[in-house]
Amino acid sequence: MPLGKVQSQVVAKLEEYGRLTADQRQALASHPDELSGEALDKLLQDSHGITPFQLLVARAQALGLAPYNVSRYRISPTTFERVPQEFCQENVLLPVGQVGEFLLVAFANPFEVTVPAKIQEMTGKRVVRLLGREKDIRDKFAKSSDRTDFDQVVQQIGAEFGKKGEEVDEDVTEESGPIIQLGNRIIEDAYYSGTSDIHIEPQEKEIVVRYRIDGVCAEKLRLPAKVGPALVARLKIMCNLDIAERRLPQDGRIVFKQYTKKGIDIDLRVSTAPLNHGEGMVMRILDKQKSTLPLTALGFSEENLARYRDVIRQPYGMILHCGPTGSGKSMTLYSALNEINSPELVIRTAEDPIEYTLNGINQMQMHRQIGLTFAAALRSFLRQDPDIILVGEIRDKETANIAVEAALTGHLLISTLHTNDAPSTVARLTDMGVEPFMISSSLLCVCAQRLMRRVCKSCRYHAEPLGREKEILEKAIGWSGPIYKANQRGCPKCGNSGYKGRVGIHELMITNEELIDGINKGMESTELKKIAMRGGMKTLHQDSLLKVKEGVTTLEEAIATVPLDL
Repeated sequence: MPLGKVQSQVVAKLEEYGRLTADQRQALASHPDELSGEALDKLLQDSHGITPFQLLVARAQALGLAPYNVSRYRISPTTFERVPQEFCQENVLLPVGQVGEFLLVAFANPFEVTVPAKIQEMTGKRVVRLLGREKDIRDKFAKSSDRTDFDQVVQQIGAEFGKKGEEVDEDVTEESGPIIQLGNRIIEDAYYSGTSDIHIEPQEKEIVVRYRIDGVCAEKLRLPAKVGPALVARLKIMCNLDIAERRLPQDGRIVFKQYTKKGIDIDLRVSTAPLNHGEGMVMRILDKQKSTLPLTALGFSEENLARYRDVIRQPYGMILHCGPTGSGKSMTLYSALNEINSPELVIRTAEDPIEYTLNGINQMQMHRQIGLTFAAALRSFLRQDPDIILVGEIRDKETANIAVEAALTGHLLISTLHTNDAPSTVARLTDMGVEPFMISSSLLCVCAQRLMRRVCKSCRYHAEPLGREKEILEKAIGWSGPIYKANQRGCPKCGNSGYKGRVGIHELMITNEELIDGINKGMESTELKKIAMRGGMKTLHQDSLLKVKEGVTTLEEAIATVPLDL
């Protein structure tokens, strides 16, 4: 079938589904002869009106084939048993199943009519052709080769270091081939798995590597104890730390692009610590290829989003975000700055570390060793005529006082603080030595936040809340209707966990006259919380249950993330 005819049928199918926008119809009408193949795909997908899978379905129907979503297929050791991987890569196809005497194969190019005959000769099976996206198929090859490579390196390490005998000299082993490969493969595998943190933990007889994915830690592999010092030393070399110093904690940064040829542009924030069985390490993955998300994608409810947008457009004052490490504070700050960034505004940031580089914003990396602290950065910023200042974290009395003074002298100051909820932020600032009247005069808003796992949309199921579940929902948000629950067995899409991805929950405390009066009188956090709730604040617990009501997560996950309101 000629390619032009196929593309015209694809367009006809999309018209039939009502998927084409007015702009797409106009573009197709103006250059019908020029748009074919990749050009057509690009036009249709650039407008964001048609998803890649919808385009695949339309093309499959035009060709008389069944569409197959290759992105959901999981590579296993049996995938390439009958058809060699090299042959599959060369012809951009993927065996995805077998039913009796039929072999199901996803093809990126269905016009290669001789390939099915070759597969039938190899396997003795009749080939059923499916249509898959070329990008999805190539992604599966990349992950398969990485997984195989990773397994081979681990086996090699086990064979070399698992033998009994004398300790190997670390000055040699940290630069040995297997150790260098192991360090790289652990980072690459973690990146492809969607890991946020890599934990390397020495134990008495083994060293354990764990990945934190969607906020939950899971053990990845165990290696002989002898590997531990060499692996940690190798990773310390990668971030220019002192490999001879094992008695004190150290912090560093790995620019991983220097050590891989796979186009993985990530940085890792590294922290080492002396533990009872040796030196341990935690690495936070900072993916520079990811851009900041818009505020609408962070999980804010419509009410909270409208109120937060009003606050970040104020000319001066202090906005604080609070929550534990890994609660999404940095992403929210970056998203807020991106939304209000314009050529008319001068924005300065002081960060440790700089996690994402933002266009049009002047960012400063802290160096405590040479005296460049948050307080020092703040002092210098005040002499540089900024409109908006972002301080990575308020850690001490000096930084807190300068931040409050900056907010009182015509600057919008945004920062983070470690507290459990929004009202307790006032008590934390008071403990740091900031006077209550200074807090009430400068504070615009406090946003407490957490990240909560999303229930998998593919395997979740409806259920009626009963007993204690119903009581919790009715008391917090007045809801007793059906909710979603996670499938305990999960599915391939969510890695058999029942959850995939995360969403933010927020507690937005915006100051009003009653709250300012309460802060000035030195009221307890519990009293301030009641005042804020009267002013329209939804607590973290209430916001988490609103996500349950909307089907975003489960009641079990909501209660595990934040405690019930008293």
